[in-house]
Amino acid sequence: MNADDIRVRIAGSEPGLAKALAEVLIDCVAGGASVSFMAPLSQDKALGFWEGVLAAAERGERLVLIAEDTAGQVHGTVQVLLDMPDNQPHRADIAKMLVHRRARRCGLGEALMRQAETLARKAGRTLLVLDTVTGGDAERLYRRLGWQRVGDIPGYALWPEGGLCSTTYYFRALN
Repeated sequence: MNADDIRVRIAGSEPGLAKALAEVLIDCVAGGASVSFMAPLSQDKALGFWEGVLAAAERGERLVLIAEDTAGQVHGTVQVLLDMPDNQPHRADIAKMLVHRRARRCGLGEALMRQAETLARKAGRTLLVLDTVTGGDAERLYRRLGWQRVGDIPGYALWPEGGLCSTTYYFRALN
């Protein structure tokens, strides 16, 4: 698979999407990603999470982007959280940047992040913030895309199998 075979788009309410996103989430957690869930992650819990996320997107609280192949199979996702406090209408958070292990190192993460930045700009956002596991693969991507490291918080969350991991915060000013 290569990035030319993938398209990134805003998710809608199409049938089966929550299930496809749940598969990506389950794979990422099974692969050791610290993304808010403990292993083993059940299909029901993952599906419930994505149903809630897609409902929030329908209310305009966030954008859910998906990376899919020409057959419509979902391989990755990222969210742009737009529902900010009254004194922060200029910013958004990036959340749940997930790429299925079968599709990693093919440019999907970069494509998802570039589209997230573009859509955040279109939504009038001038500042983006995210956090990621300290020392993880995603850090290289974020730095390459121009994100600025703010700092680390030790013992921030648990790995899916247990044990504490640190997180690193990044921001990106959009021009």
